[in-house]
Formats: sequence, structure tokens, C-alpha cells
Amino acid sequence: MAYFDNAATTYPKPECVYSYMDEFYRHNGGNAGRGNYGLAQTAGKLISDTRNRIQELLHCQAKQIVFEPSATISINIVIQGLIKSGIKNVYISPFEHNAVTRTLYNYSKDNFITINTLAVGNNLVYDVEKMRYQFDDKKPDLVIVSHASNVIGLVAPIEEIFSLAKRYGAYTLLDMAQTAGLVDCKVGADIIDFAVFAGHKTLLGPTGISGFIMKPEIDLQPVIFGGTGFESANQNMPKRLPERFEMGTLNIAGMAGLYASLGWIQKHTINELYSIEIKKRNRLIELLRQYEFVKLIGVHEKCKYVGIVSCLIEGISSDSAGIIFNEQGIAIRTGLQCAPYAHQFLGTFPTGTIRFSVNCFTKDEDFDELKQVLDYIEENI
Repeated sequence: MAYFDNAATTYPKPECVYSYMDEFYRHNGGNAGRGNYGLAQTAGKLISDTRNRIQELLHCQAKQIVFEPSATISINIVIQGLIKSGIKNVYISPFEHNAVTRTLYNYSKDNFITINTLAVGNNLVYDVEKMRYQFDDKKPDLVIVSHASNVIGLVAPIEEIFSLAKRYGAYTLLDMAQTAGLVDCKVGADIIDFAVFAGHKTLLGPTGISGFIMKPEIDLQPVIFGGTGFESANQNMPKRLPERFEMGTLNIAGMAGLYASLGWIQKHTINELYSIEIKKRNRLIELLRQYEFVKLIGVHEKCKYVGIVSCLIEGISSDSAGIIFNEQGIAIRTGLQCAPYAHQFLGTFPTGTIRFSVNCFTKDEDFDELKQVLDYIEENI
């Protein structure tokens, strides 16, 4: 099957991910922080070394890395923890994932918070000047931005948005699910309070290992409770990071895979991988533009993107298109992609789009097979 669904999870992974996961888990499958024996200590060192690799890759050595099973859980911990601290006015981009919007909606419907949308023009340019007026009118307590849209791949100008947010004393949360390890970003910058990463996406690791990055001086309130292997007699969650938020047993096999993938990215460099992905994105757009029945969504030449492209096919719903592509051996994502607000902004709600997403492992053969299916649609539909 030709794989064009890397925005959901990258596939395949670097070969070292598979081999190191197998090797480590066969020989070092202990539970970190739950004993002083060799297997537990080896697992603990793996976790520590993986933290160090993320700090190095994302330029955030002075910040704390917290591991969680998913980016969604990470987002929930950060947002709900800040809400417990009393934030009221939350600003989000029009492109946020349901991990953000459903969490916020759950609190806004009971009037705990208000949700506001950052100004973005029809040309997909973030209007920072208009945001200034928005913030003057209603002071932000928290600003959340998806670094790259999972629907169209648009990359947000984080430095401008978060610099403005900080002038108003707001907390900032950056969703890097589609960019960590792909789009170089100095996460250690003072304007970024929290950043969320998904291990199984652009970090090229396995599923089940993700997390968030935070300033250690922020007193984030816990919202999930349990054992940490630390201060066990204390019925409050420990104050010390990362134990305060790493409750339960961490995914050691997933950690091994993430450790290996981080090393692979460091070897090839973020900039090289991004350059490869953009070349493949351009090739994808060039191919799609050969067919008059394909309408590209959200593609503007002056904007910055990752390798995600959405489109519509004339006369075929996105769900029906998904069935056709699957039957012809092409893996894609259709519908709303868990981002209904983005589709409302783009004018593709409620049916959604057909989404293709490439990465450094997308092969020439994948494009050849996609062309065959597009030819088939042109001739038969």
C-alpha cells in the first residue's frame, strides 16, 4: 500500500527504531523508579537519556521534559492544570485539533472559561496587528497555537504571536504534534511556556510515547493522580518535576523506540529532513494539479507548510473518495481529521477533505501508484 497518511502517524519508522525496541525490551524490560536492581536502573537511564535528546533536539535544555502516553493527554494536563489555577480568557488559532478544542469546550460550556479565536486572514496569514486589538479588548490568560495545521500543514509564526501574548502576561502553549523534529524551533525561548510533542508523528518514534515541555518554575496543578515511585507516603502528588506529572508506569518499549528515532533525526538533522519533506510536498501538489477534478484547499505560495495537503475531488464526497483510494491501495485520511474548526474556517465543513501527507520516507513508487489511482478516477468516475 502506498502510504500518504504520515500526519496520523509516520510510517515506516527508521530501521533502528524497530531493532532497538526489540533489543532493549528483550534484555532490559524493567520498571523505572520502582527498584534499585539493574533492570530498573537501566530503564531509568534510558528515560533520562531520552529526555536529554529531546532537550538537545528542540533547544530547551533549561526546561523540563514530561513523558505521557499521548499528545492528547499532555494537552489535557496542561490546559486543565492552568484552568485549576484560575485562567479565564483563552485564545486559540482556527486550526486547533479536538485535543485542544474539546478540552476547552468542556469548561466553556459551564462558563469556567471563554474561548476566542486568533485573527487569521482569508490568505491564511496570521494577522498579528489585529490580534493586538483583540488582546486590548479582552486580555489573554492563555494562548494556544498549533505549530502546523494537521488539515493543510500551514505553519504558524510562533515568535510573533507568542511575543505579543507575553506582553499581556499570558501563558503560551505550542502544539508541536506535526512539527517536533521536523520544523526547527527554539522551544527553550522564554516566550514558550509549554510545548507538546507526539512521539509517533514527526519524531518518527512508535505510538504510546509522547509528552510536553514546560518551564520548571510554573506551578502547574496536577489533574491526574497516582503512583510515581517517589514520596509514596505523601497523598499529594510530589512537587518535584517530572514526577508530579509522570504517574503510573512509563512505556519503556516506546521510550526505547523514541530514543532511537531521536538519534536518527540528530544524525540526519532537522533542516535536512524538512527540506526533503517540502520537496515531496511540492511533488505531490504538482501531481494533484494535473487533474482538473482536484481542488486544492489552503495552498498559498507565500505561506510556510509541512508535508500535508488537503483537497476535494469534484463529484465525490471525501468519505467515498477514501473508500476508492483504499480499494486501490492508497492510504489517506478523509473527513474532518479531528479538526472541525479548521474546516469551518476553510469552508469544508461538515464533509471535510481528502488529506495526503508525505514525509522523508515517501517513495517514488508511492507517487507512481497515486498517479495510477488518479488516472483511474479520471477515466471511471
